[in-house]
Amino acid sequence: MRIHLGTDHAGLEFSQTINEHLTAAGHEVVDHGPTSYDPIDDYPSFCINAAHAVVVDQQAGVEALGIVFGGSGNGEQIAANKVKGVRAALAWNEATAKLAREHNDANVVAIGARQHTVEEAIALIDWFIAEPFSFEERHVRRIAQLAEYEATGDIAGHAVDK
Repeated sequence: MRIHLGTDHAGLEFSQTINEHLTAAGHEVVDHGPTSYDPIDDYPSFCINAAHAVVVDQQAGVEALGIVFGGSGNGEQIAANKVKGVRAALAWNEATAKLAREHNDANVVAIGARQHTVEEAIALIDWFIAEPFSFEERHVRRIAQLAEYEATGDIAGHAVDK
């Protein structure tokens, strides 16, 4: 599987260790930066680039997921979710990592580098990658509604305030 990474200075060390871990596990890792430590760097472009690459790969039939890191993971998740076709989820324990994939078919996981040890982050990522989407009808329906709203601003058959 191809895994796209994006981070900021707070997640830089984690991303390097995660890159090594995923490569050793047989994944192709693409690091979207940063490549060096800058305590005042801006994460949005790194995370957006990683998220965009996931969507492009998935549209081309390439099995791909993304991982974005930051101090809390919140801003990085928000940035990734600005990319059309991305469903980024913040994971902080085994259940949230697995449910992001199983119920939401999340294609990007966000992790707070200042919230977890590197061992915990690796476990979150491994759980996220290993968990398949359930394809249960209710989850498929909900994801389709999100995609419809993303594309049109409406959800057929449901009131959406404007």
